[in-house]
Order: sequence, then C-alpha cells, then structure tokens
Amino acid sequence: MTKAHADKPSKTKTSAYDVAEHLRTPEEMAAYLDAWLEEAPDDAAGIARALGDIARAKGMSHVARETGLSRESLYRALSADGNPSFATVLKVAKALGVRLHAQPA
Repeated sequence: MTKAHADKPSKTKTSAYDVAEHLRTPEEMAAYLDAWLEEAPDDAAGIARALGDIARAKGMSHVARETGLSRESLYRALSADGNPSFATVLKVAKALGVRLHAQPA
C-alpha cells in the first residue's frame, strides 16, 4: 500500500437491507413467515410487517389485485405502524400463497 492510500480514509457505502429482495421462492417466503410466527408469536406488528415484506417481494400490485384492496391500504396495514384486521391478514396470506397453521403451544 502506498503512502497516499494509507492516509485516505476508506469510504464504505452502505444501503438499507431489504429482506423483500431476498425472498425469491414460495418456500423462502413461507419459511420467513413461519420464522416470525415461531420466534415472535405475540408480535402482531412484526408478523404484519413480515407479510408486508413478502407482499413487496411478490409484487404489491399483484397482491392488491388478489385481495381486492388498494396498494396504499396494503402498504399502510402491513407497515410497522399498521394494524390490519384478521380478515386482511387472511386475504393477504391467501394472495401470497402461504398458510397460517396451528400447533399445540
């Protein structure tokens, strides 16, 4: 390394991590939602946000068409501050091709 390079601070570029960019297959999407349901079953906002991540990966316009809801209302309901109704959660899950399941606690 030359003296000139040693004196210059390196400029690391970072970008926000978006999990939706890494959810490519139905299996990955289901595993991601299942992890939320398993690890944080009482975190309704986190689970809704996970559904939102999967919806963005699948295409929010597609999910909106499948559910009959507007893109804007889906973004709002599935955001960190959202509070979707259970009916909305079921519609979104169906549109995403994932199922919620129950097991003894």
